[in-house]
Amino acid sequence: MITIKSFDGGEFDSYLAMPAEGFGPGIVVLQEIFGVNAFMRSVVDWYAARGFVALCPDLFWRQERGVQLTDQSEGEWQKAFALYQGLDEAKAVDDSAAAVEFLRRHPACTGRVGAVGYCLGGNIAYLLAVRYPGASHEQPAWGGSPDCSVGYYGVSIEKALNEAACLSAPLMLHLAGKDKFCPPPAQLQIHQALDQNPLATLHDYPEQDHAFGRLGGEHYNARAAELAHLRSLEFFLRNLAGSGVALAQKTLSDRWDEHVKYEFATRDTEDTLKTMVANAYVNHVPVLTGGVGHDELREFYSRRFIPQMPPDTSMTPVSRTIGVDRVVDEMVFEFTHTIKMDWMLPGVGPTGRHVKVPLVVIVHFRDGKLAHEHIYWDQASVLVQLGLIDASNLPVAGVESAEKVLDPNLPSNELMKTK
Repeated sequence: MITIKSFDGGEFDSYLAMPAEGFGPGIVVLQEIFGVNAFMRSVVDWYAARGFVALCPDLFWRQERGVQLTDQSEGEWQKAFALYQGLDEAKAVDDSAAAVEFLRRHPACTGRVGAVGYCLGGNIAYLLAVRYPGASHEQPAWGGSPDCSVGYYGVSIEKALNEAACLSAPLMLHLAGKDKFCPPPAQLQIHQALDQNPLATLHDYPEQDHAFGRLGGEHYNARAAELAHLRSLEFFLRNLAGSGVALAQKTLSDRWDEHVKYEFATRDTEDTLKTMVANAYVNHVPVLTGGVGHDELREFYSRRFIPQMPPDTSMTPVSRTIGVDRVVDEMVFEFTHTIKMDWMLPGVGPTGRHVKVPLVVIVHFRDGKLAHEHIYWDQASVLVQLGLIDASNLPVAGVESAEKVLDPNLPSNELMKTK
């Protein structure tokens, strides 16, 4: 625990964790209504383990110092809500800004600092992003603006959307579709205010409830939490690394996202090809479909790939690794086989069955454009789910392969028990 001076002369405690390297960008973690408890400290430790100098300030210090509650009893819930209702929001934002400035000046910090908040902290992360000038402007004496901010299921953001025009640094918000503390009408207002702002990125989790990212909580969802954490981590690496390598990695990641948008969202062959070098190639390894060069790829994309993508196709990101000249995406690819899919199932007519399969894409770049894609998936798993092979006497799995990628805690070695 360390002590930080507030803007009005007081002092408050913060939990600080250092990366193994002893040096890195900063992250200010903003608490839920339960104080700087074991969960919040675990978040700080998680970011420190990934190379950040991280701290979590005690935002309840003006009411009671050292609050550490859980969501496990009615009494703790009631106390947490009482503290939340008694919080001076404006002062809490200023205290958070003081924590940002403390971290920015810390000798172990590179000088670039992000903020991530949960619930109450999610709202404060948003308010920090809109109430303080950007890092390129003069900072107030008592605190500063984070270089980027992330909010998880922030409560009451919709009440301060009149300040959204003041956003001056990248902001990411994770919205839980079933969140009663930020219900769908409030989420719609947030989208309407921020969707067109190039600095804002909003992610929706339609089936999740409030605090889906709190490990051990009532609404914790491992799959959604992992996806949100992956998105947040990549966001911070993009915006805080502050090096030429980080900028190059951001460019590659953005170009890959642009390519995928043209394939699956706008479904435009020519725009897709503009993201690729002239002699680029695509190899769907399990079935050897794809093409080499723009002429072959134009034929492939326009006739065999883009128009043969089932309308309910979805991709759930699992991980992304970005190198100097390549991106590796791991995902779960999902669709209902209602149309021909020559690129994946040549010669197989529609079966009407649903498929969910792990898929890995290795993308190499040259001169800022895609040079090749190697795409891998387990074709046996696909054929099992389509009813085209009998898995009862073969060492293959169906949808279980995808489910275990999304939830590593599912049982292992089941095939060894049955074969």
